[in-house]
Formats: sequence, C-alpha cells, structure tokens
Amino acid sequence: MASTIPLRTPLDESELPHSTPAAAVKPSSGTAERGQRSGTSVHDQGVGMPLGSTVTITPDEHRQIWERLTPHLPPYLRKVEPHPCGWGLRFEFTRFSGREEAPAVPRSFYDDPRLKYVPESQDPAEHRLREAADHFLRELYDQAHTEWKNAAYVADLRQAVQDAPDRWRAYEREAKALESAYDYLRTPQAASEWPAAISRLVDAQERARAAAVAFDERAVGIARVHEKHLYADLNHSQALAEAGYPEGAHWHVGNTYDGYFSDSLRETVDRLIEQQEDHVTKVARLSGMGAG
Repeated sequence: MASTIPLRTPLDESELPHSTPAAAVKPSSGTAERGQRSGTSVHDQGVGMPLGSTVTITPDEHRQIWERLTPHLPPYLRKVEPHPCGWGLRFEFTRFSGREEAPAVPRSFYDDPRLKYVPESQDPAEHRLREAADHFLRELYDQAHTEWKNAAYVADLRQAVQDAPDRWRAYEREAKALESAYDYLRTPQAASEWPAAISRLVDAQERARAAAVAFDERAVGIARVHEKHLYADLNHSQALAEAGYPEGAHWHVGNTYDGYFSDSLRETVDRLIEQQEDHVTKVARLSGMGAG
C-alpha cells in the first residue's frame, strides 16, 4: 500500500490544514515504521518519483516544493499520496458540495517571486524546481476541479429532480393500464363489448399522455442539467445515482440542445397511441365493425 505524504501544513481534527509547524506533527507508528524500513523519512515518502510523464523530483526538491507551495494550497486538501499506477501523485480532498467556487490555481501562486518562471539558461536548478512546482500545483487543482465538477453536476440534479420519481411512477401505472386496455381488445370477450372496450382504451390513452406530459415537466429540467454538465466524468445514470436516484437510469428524460427539448416522453406515448389507433382502425375495417 502506498504511504501517505504528510502535508507540510498538517491537518487538524477537522482534517483541514492549520498553522502547527510540520516538525511538531508526529506520524503514526505504522507510517514511521514504513519510513524506517525503507531508509527514508516520512517526509520523503513518494519522492524521487515522477510527478508526471517527464518531471522527477529528488527528496531535497520535494521539501523545497512543499515549502514554497504551502501558502497556495487549498484548505480542502486532505492528503497527498503516490499514485497507485506508479507515477505522479494522487490527492484527497474534503468532499465538495458542488456549490463552492470552482477550484482554480490562486492568483497568489502567479505573483509569488519564488515560483515565477525562470529560464533554464538563466538558472537550471531553479528552472527545474519551479517547473516541478508548477506541474504539481496544476495537477492538484485539475484533480480538485474534476471532483468539484462532478459534485456540481450532482447538486444541480438534486435541485432539478424534485418530484420526478413520483411522476415517473404515476406514468408507469398509466402505461401499464394502457397496455392492459389494448391487450384486452385481442380477447374474445372484447367482441361482445367492442365500443365500451374502445372507449376504455381511449381513456387509458389520455391518462397515459397526461402522465407523460407531467413527467416531461421535470424531465426537461433534468435534461438541461445533463446538457450543462456534458463534460463531467459521470454519465447520466451515475450522476442520478450519486444524487440519490439510482432508479433514474430507467427514466425517459429526453434531450435538450440550445434550449430545445426533444425526444420527450409525450412524443413516445403519442407514437404508441398512433400505432394502436392504426391497428384498431384496420381491424375495424377488415372485420366490418366500422361499417354503418
């Protein structure tokens, strides 16, 4: 298991960084033992490893990078550890609500004289150190933004869903009733009460259409959230599940694009009704029930 790289600004009981000096932080015995066995200090865990595809840092550079980056680290950073794939670092953050400001590299980083760009021709050591620091911080904020982006998607869905589950269940009941009313027309009993059976079918069609329209009122909001978060890592089903609606994977939500809503549930029901009516009309014509 990869060892945790302690933050230079340690975490307090709330798991957020505070101002206690790093030297005062006592690592857990398990972590300390791992450091002793490997011949490196706890603060050196994960160093001498690539930060990315081309950047590799030494233990001394690792300490310098932490010292310089500490003022620019976000308060929601909880842990840093070597990536399980064997390169780079993986960051753990306090869970985002999705309602925070989007994570971004702070302006202070760009204004820090110890982190501003230095050409390699001017100072190779400083160039290397600052390039590694830049890579590290950008990777950190990129990962934070990805997690925040997914949280924002989920938060927006929670707001949009409202009573959609109840409306979908109501639609499913009416759709099942419509199916039963239509299937009944194929039974011998329907012949003796054909007008009444057809009337019940029409009633079932209207109820199913109304239930579909009611669900579409929520679906359009959900579809707009899906469109807004098109580039999130979560797909529609995953986002709905994260929002607390795993059954949402089976909802017919439709699509929005540039303000237009298409493939609505109402359209689906209308197509079904049209197919049913075409069939009933044809049966009536061929059987002579429509004569007179």
